[in-house]
Amino acid sequence: MSRMDLGAVIAAMLWLAWSGTAMAADTDIGTVPTELPPVRVEAIRLDIAPFDLPASFSAAGVAPGASGKPGVNLSEALLGMPGVLARDRQNYAQDEQLSIRGFGARATFGVRGVRLYADGIPATMPDGQGQLSHFSLDAADRVEVLRGPFSALYGNSSGGVVQLWSADGEATPVTTLGLSVGSDASVKLGIDTRGIAGPMNYNLALSRFQTGGYREHSRAQRDAGNAKLRFDLGARRQLTLVANTLLQPHAQDPLGLTRAQYQADPRQAPAVATVYDTRKRVRQQQLGATYQQLLGDRDELRVMTYAGERAVDQVLSIPPAAQRSPLSAGGVVDLTGGYGGADARWTHRGAWWGRPLEFVAGASYDVQDQRRRGYENFVGDVLGVSGRLRRDEDDRVRDVDQYAQLYWRFVTRWALLAGVRHSTVQFRTVDRYISADNPDDSGRVRYTATTPVAGLQYRPDEHWRIYASVGEGFETPTFAELGYRADGRGGLAFNLRPARSRNRELGAKWQPREAMELDLALFRADTRNELAVAGSSGGRSTYRNIGRSRRQGIEASLRDELANGWRLQLGITHLQADFRDGADGCGALSCSSSRIPGVPRNYGALRLEHGDALGWHGGVELDGAGAVAVDDRNSAFAPGYLRTGVDAGYGVQMGDARLHLSLRIDNLFNRRIVGSVIVNDSNGRYYEPAPGRCWMLGVRLEL
Repeated sequence: MSRMDLGAVIAAMLWLAWSGTAMAADTDIGTVPTELPPVRVEAIRLDIAPFDLPASFSAAGVAPGASGKPGVNLSEALLGMPGVLARDRQNYAQDEQLSIRGFGARATFGVRGVRLYADGIPATMPDGQGQLSHFSLDAADRVEVLRGPFSALYGNSSGGVVQLWSADGEATPVTTLGLSVGSDASVKLGIDTRGIAGPMNYNLALSRFQTGGYREHSRAQRDAGNAKLRFDLGARRQLTLVANTLLQPHAQDPLGLTRAQYQADPRQAPAVATVYDTRKRVRQQQLGATYQQLLGDRDELRVMTYAGERAVDQVLSIPPAAQRSPLSAGGVVDLTGGYGGADARWTHRGAWWGRPLEFVAGASYDVQDQRRRGYENFVGDVLGVSGRLRRDEDDRVRDVDQYAQLYWRFVTRWALLAGVRHSTVQFRTVDRYISADNPDDSGRVRYTATTPVAGLQYRPDEHWRIYASVGEGFETPTFAELGYRADGRGGLAFNLRPARSRNRELGAKWQPREAMELDLALFRADTRNELAVAGSSGGRSTYRNIGRSRRQGIEASLRDELANGWRLQLGITHLQADFRDGADGCGALSCSSSRIPGVPRNYGALRLEHGDALGWHGGVELDGAGAVAVDDRNSAFAPGYLRTGVDAGYGVQMGDARLHLSLRIDNLFNRRIVGSVIVNDSNGRYYEPAPGRCWMLGVRLEL
């Protein structure tokens, strides 16, 4: 899609939004599935209404099946959030791609640059690497996204913050059974039950998802469970237990395609994917506990602790010839280990100079220990199996952070939100694979940073909020990025430096009535020592530091309830993400002034829907993105796209039960789309195609 085409689409979206606003009527349209009750903004840790927050913040209800979606990937719930780009890679061996304002867009697998939390429990390891795969949408109530400078209050790798919250049980217990079947032999089966039993509020969910995959060699299965139990202990005390589990016994990796392969057949996988049977197996269990106690009328104590274990086995497509080097780590990755941590904070609500003040102070500790082993991916002439040991090491990363925040309404129309966080992140490796040709690669490195942030808000009247905020952030390399040196030498890449960012934002919020809100934000983030992919081949990536970069742009969102039961959600982003000076490793071509790969200039989404939980309901969605560079040199681009999805459903009351039927069609016009790119892939296999026209049929029964 050309820039002009995408601009026309965005203009059409805005015209539709404003024309719908003009038709809006203040009528009662009944229960709306996507309507959210007022919530405390947990992302800031303070009791501030979202509209009064001097920062970019979005929240959306999560209701799997409501729009015909199966409830498998978090990207289903993030549609229409400005600044957020979530891409389903159609590759469950590598997880979704998630970026916020360009941070995290170049991750070759998993999520980096963005902090993840589930029910207040970190889903991001202390090194900054996170996974979305164990997020349970079946149990979820809402997802919150914090963007901009205040994300730095979460420490390392916080270009943005995403939090998923499970629903609370209600006085009348509800059990929901859901079944979705669709294209490419995809099946999702889920069950969720929630309610109140004496002092216990519970929400239990189990699900299984399996698919034959849109592309060749992309079959996958995922089993997940989530439990949230909240106990009222009396005397204004509360204990919440959260447990989740993920088992992904088999996920084939179709790898990326070259431009020629993509144009010839986007559903194919390169031959090496089947020759080596590239695949991944994941197992994870986690348990967390949060204790809260009110201390008088003005103070509150909150203590959170969690622990878990994760195991990953992955077979890569590295040829045997490349493993003959004595420094090679082989072509099979075996990671096992545990992680955990704790966070304690005190909140005080009072007054300063006679004006309302809320203050939070706390400290956190997180640790991750993993045993990393590498094996050759061949035995004799047999490929794709575990062979001789080539790497054996113990890795540990831990962080110790202290933070403080305050919110002060120092005059009637003005408010100040400020905070600071000090972080210390330490990496250590003990090498257990030592020989005459492979020396001891043990080592350690320590990173520290202090990240202040402040925001000032002005309230012209009850319908307007205008704010400005500034802050600093930092991002250390993850263990995945430290895993291999770009210069081919053995040992971890402890020569990498952390990236440091300075963030600024100017925004406005308009809420003429409760059912409508328009948000607008201008932002800029200047980064030095940008972390970039040096090369990626066969599932193995190396990294390097690039000089300065800048991400700047504008984002807008609109939600509204229109006349006659219509509802609208719109989010659009214009983002200029560029390298600002020369960079080592770009070869004969300079990276100076080139676009950061994986980041489109424009992207956005619109959803227009009608109907309630009972009777007929339906919706139409548009989402699009501009072209993205595939490497630092901008030697090639993946084309932009505009995609259309439609859904229809019917709900009926049957005594005490409700039955919901739904049908969804994605990519209605069967456009050929590159869904995501593998940045700087050494083999030129940058392109990961998205599905053509596909369908999903859903049945949900609420008892």
